[in-house]
Amino acid sequence: MNNKILRKLFLGFIHIHILFHAKEEGIYGSWMLEELREHGYDISAGTLYPILHQMEADELLHKEEINVEGKIRKYYSATQKGEEVLDEARAKAYELFREIK
Repeated sequence: MNNKILRKLFLGFIHIHILFHAKEEGIYGSWMLEELREHGYDISAGTLYPILHQMEADELLHKEEINVEGKIRKYYSATQKGEEVLDEARAKAYELFREIK
């Protein structure tokens, strides 16, 4: 299977995964990288951080900078718009799963 095609498909799943965790609690980049890797996504920081920045620009995520042991860590949480998008994506994912299983 062509990795480029799978990468495009999985990119949408990654966005949904980010929104899910950002709705539950604030997330930060390195934690999200590990979480995605635990689920089999081979993603680099160079891919994740632009996704987070774009999701913030799209008003799906809200960023808060917090000083952690002298370093600024950027925590992202889902906005109301992000939660609405997640709910819609979840409904579509369930529908698709029922169809393809």
